[in-house]
Amino acid sequence: MTGSTEQTLRIAHVDDHETVQLGLAVLLAGAEGLELVLSTPTVDAVLERIDEIDLVMLDLRLSDGSTIEHNLARLHERDANVLVFTAADDHEAVRTASKAGVLGIVRKSESREVILDAVRTAATGESVATTEWAAALDADPELPSAGLSPKELEVLALYAAGEKSHTVASRAGLSANTVSEYVRRIRHKYALVGRPAHTKIDLYKRAVEDGILPSPE
Repeated sequence: MTGSTEQTLRIAHVDDHETVQLGLAVLLAGAEGLELVLSTPTVDAVLERIDEIDLVMLDLRLSDGSTIEHNLARLHERDANVLVFTAADDHEAVRTASKAGVLGIVRKSESREVILDAVRTAATGESVATTEWAAALDADPELPSAGLSPKELEVLALYAAGEKSHTVASRAGLSANTVSEYVRRIRHKYALVGRPAHTKIDLYKRAVEDGILPSPE
């Protein structure tokens, strides 16, 4: 998807409830650097204008009969950044969306600040770690194991928890260069099993998924 050449991030909202559409429109109207360019009940309308859009905010359930898997597949085929914006009351749909590679899952009931922070982060292609996402994937037995060694698990736990490389090195008894190599190998192993971890937030998510780190409270 072609990114915006301006500072303003362009948002499309897919939801079949008019009151929710109006509420988000009001919220985004007062947010600096964000513009709601499309509000629609179907993904079809988004795909017609996908090159104008930096982020798709997608509800889990739509009245056109489409499934979350189908909608996400169509959007990801066009390299869309997708943030699920939902009531999060369908836990199976939340889990499905999480496993399908959305950038985050945000409840409609969250505060204005939380929603806007998530939108700005996801619109630039970065993952948004949320309680809903973590709860959906916490120690999911269906996720393929990356087969990390005990030392790789130790490095991942420290690094993904937010420690700097030099701190990880000190606590794990390694050099900073060796820590960097461990992180590279960890990313590679996750990529091999279809669970890429390009960013530090992605590594945090993988660590939560595998029960290496606890879910956020």
